[in-house]
Amino acid sequence: MTSIADLASGPSEPSDDGVEENTLGTVAQKPGKGRGKGRARSVRITRSAGSRILDEHAGSLGTGLLGIGAMFVCVTLAVFSLGRFVELWAVYPVPLAAIAAWLLFAGLLVAVGIVIRQNDDRLPDGMFIGFLVGLAGVIALDLVAIWPLHDVAGTASAAIAAGVGLVAVVAVRAARELWVAAAVVGVTLFAADLLDGTIEFDNLVPTVSMLCLAVLPALLGSLIVRGFRRMVTLELDRVLVQSTVSAPRYAVGMLASEELARLDLAAEQLLEGIASGATPLPLEPKLAQRSASLATELRLHLIEGRRETWLHHAITESEMLGRRVTLSDPGTLAGLLDPRQRDGLFSAVWLLAGEAGTKAAKQGRTLKLTLGPVAADRDMGPLHKVLVPITIETTGVARGRVDPATWDAIRRVGKHVDSMRAGSLRVEIECVADNPADS
Repeated sequence: MTSIADLASGPSEPSDDGVEENTLGTVAQKPGKGRGKGRARSVRITRSAGSRILDEHAGSLGTGLLGIGAMFVCVTLAVFSLGRFVELWAVYPVPLAAIAAWLLFAGLLVAVGIVIRQNDDRLPDGMFIGFLVGLAGVIALDLVAIWPLHDVAGTASAAIAAGVGLVAVVAVRAARELWVAAAVVGVTLFAADLLDGTIEFDNLVPTVSMLCLAVLPALLGSLIVRGFRRMVTLELDRVLVQSTVSAPRYAVGMLASEELARLDLAAEQLLEGIASGATPLPLEPKLAQRSASLATELRLHLIEGRRETWLHHAITESEMLGRRVTLSDPGTLAGLLDPRQRDGLFSAVWLLAGEAGTKAAKQGRTLKLTLGPVAADRDMGPLHKVLVPITIETTGVARGRVDPATWDAIRRVGKHVDSMRAGSLRVEIECVADNPADS
């Protein structure tokens, strides 16, 4: 389907790769390529769109303050190495190289701080590579300055500070990148200490101290920031999808709402152009084709809005639930639950999915949620109620490890019976909901 933004901007070149971009920016297959495959592909890309939203606002997740703290820690640790440099100044064979190493290190810290600030708490790839190259130059200059002493572990100063300098970017670069860089620094210093010919197996304390000072700060800092970023992203994910609990029985999701707004704007511009005479009738073939695409997208959204419930959107639009939860609700029965039951079911699914991912997430721990088939409640007949059977099947979640809050959330949905099957938890819930036929 053609992007509706093109209706206002003019013709666009057709795509030859069999896919097109819709108004949300997701990729969908052209008609005739297989409805099932195209639909599955759209769902997967929608999840990545939610991830892109979080990535685009990474600077507002609190990592900026962590970056300021990391820079302070970096400078504080580097002062220790600077003190060693001042103490050993008189014995340096090539003092000018040591001075150049420290000046280069100070310039790198100032430059990277300015770049991060100007790029909204981000460090572009090119700048990061340049920063690493600069740190490599610092290490090389420091080794040149102390190499004739044949005591790298006991006299290195700026080289150790170069490893500490990685702490300055722990909040703006991926942890794996920093681990690799720290490992390269450690291997380089250890190799230099071996090649100077003075290392002895019985006297490894200076070598171990040098490696710890150069490598551990970056490793520990990246682990702390990684854990913080994961915690904040997870909480943001839950806050975003929590809003679906109050949606009507049939509704569109958050991302689809944005697309519908764009469709509405495109339709308004098209009709306004026709009404004002700016768009002559009959429509030109290209404009008529785009108008047909607009109508097709609107019809598709109307159809989807009649078969997708709040629970469907809560799962597909969540980064965590989308990867671990499989929903089976052919009768769209999730829309019959009242707000209290919805909140309880969502909380239970979230807690169980989180439990499934705390340990051994790579082992394929998942959660399957099945609703229906619906049955009339004989005990509640005069009150016009129906029973909505809900089954939660987990893979690899032991009952003893389930958070007590999960059972409180399940009790808000209805009566439940839990059992263990093949080492995994299975929960069957009898949810009493209003009969839509009597409303």
